[in-house]
Parts: sequence; C-alpha cells; structure tokens
Amino acid sequence: MKTIPLLFLLLVSWLATAQSKTTESLQKKYDNAFSLFFYQNTLRMINQTEDKEFDELIKDIEKMKFLMIDKGTIFNQADYKRLTQDYTSEAFESVMTSRYQGRNFDVYMKEKSGKTSGMVILVNDSSSLYVLDVVGSISLNNVTTLYNALDKSTDVGNRIKSFTERNAKRKENDQEDQ
Repeated sequence: MKTIPLLFLLLVSWLATAQSKTTESLQKKYDNAFSLFFYQNTLRMINQTEDKEFDELIKDIEKMKFLMIDKGTIFNQADYKRLTQDYTSEAFESVMTSRYQGRNFDVYMKEKSGKTSGMVILVNDSSSLYVLDVVGSISLNNVTTLYNALDKSTDVGNRIKSFTERNAKRKENDQEDQ
C-alpha cells in the first residue's frame, strides 16, 4: 500500500523533468531568464474567446516551458550556435527555419517510434531569445500562430511586453553610460 504513493511521486517527478536538458541548463546559466510553464489546461485558459482553432492548435501539447532571455552582451551568435548543437545532441532534428515579424524561428523536433514526442521552438531577435520547449507537438505550419497566440494573450502578452520593455530600458541605460 505504501508503494502506490511512492510510485505516484516518482511519476510526478519524472513528468516534471521531462523538458529538454538543454532548456534546463540554459535557464540555470542565465539567471535573468524568465520562465513560464503551461499545461494543457492552462493553455486552454489562455483561450478566453473559446476559439476552436486555438483548441485544435494546442490539442497535442502535454506541457510547454516558455523561457525568455535578455541577450544583452552575454549571449551572442556563437552561444546560439552552441545552443542549437546542444539540442541536436539530444536527438532533436532541425525541421524548419522561418522569419516572422522581424524574428527568426528555428524549430527542432524529437521523434520516438515514429511519433513526435517533443519540439523546441527558438525565437530569436536582436535583443531576446524565446524558447518554447514542448512535450508533445504542434503542426509546423502553426508555429508562428502559437507564438502569436501567446503574445496576444492578455496575461502572457503583458509579461512578454514588460520583459521586452525592461530589456529596451537596459540597453538605453547602457548606451547612456558609455
């Protein structure tokens, strides 16, 4: 009887660490990173207009970690290349590169037994890096749609905007100090 709660705890702890090791180490390395976790039910709560297309978009996502990093002077092109190599070493394959609203999107996918088990979406611009580490999958043609939906969500969008504005202020202050 005591083994059932122990098995449950082990299962819960395994599920909590199912995100990519590269994403976890990235978050630890950049302590100014801002992260949010989304599960199927929290993604549905974002859909305040009960949009059927959004429900279809997120139906195969079990959970997602959304990580925002202020690149500043501490994250450069060599760091980005190393990051993509780290995802590749975790058996993620590069499946798509795109540009949308001034941002570069790189999508990596991991398959297990012919089924997509995880995706990493890197959204890179001149000042910030956004990482969407997905357990599950979304259709490749909907990657920018998902990012847009998160950006336009009232709560998440406000956090993204305040993070971006904070980064812009820091850059402004850094330029004044020079």
